Amino acid sequence: MPWKKVKLAFIANARKTTYNKRQKGLFKKVYELSTLCGVEACAIVYGPYEPQPKIWPSPQGVQTVLSKFRTMSEWEKSQKMMNQETYMIQRVLKAKEKLKTQRHENYEKEMVMLMFQCLCEGKLMQNNISLVDSKHLCWLIDQKWKDVSRRLAPPLTSRDEKMAMMGHGYVGMTMNNGDIMESQIFMTRQYPLARSILDFCPICYFD
Repeated sequence: MPWKKVKLAFIANARKTTYNKRQKGLFKKVYELSTLCGVEACAIVYGPYEPQPKIWPSPQGVQTVLSKFRTMSEWEKSQKMMNQETYMIQRVLKAKEKLKTQRHENYEKEMVMLMFQCLCEGKLMQNNISLVDSKHLCWLIDQKWKDVSRRLAPPLTSRDEKMAMMGHGYVGMTMNNGDIMESQIFMTRQYPLARSILDFCPICYFD
């Protein structure tokens, strides 16, 4: 039977059954942690269904661990201590970081879709595009153009590799302003729909 995800919320019914099951699972995990990693650990559970708390592994074992914990300084005690508030703060920060990353990925995908829409329709489909988005679109097209140029460049010869190792830098095919303009003319002739992109977002030229 496959495991299903349990929603963490207060249980209205059958709390005692869940309590007993989770308590046994907790003690089992503490035992595994102590055995596999060779650390001293203990567990104390105060429940509403027993007059005395449940402990693991034994009263003497609990006293030993607590005595070592009490001898530690306050800074050492609280260094890795976590309560519900700090735990929730960490969860919120992680969720915010994940949301920020997801928004960035969605924005990049939207720009790519906008670029291909311009290529397919032959014009800019969104008239309300902001200046920031238009600049990013120009940068994206420029990067795609450079990527295509790198892929079209011939592989380095043995002489080029030797000169590059001697400190002369990359000596393969380079794209100067004339090459870029010829490439643009070729692209606009072969793919007329690309003309609107080049008119709207001209490629930056460098000497």
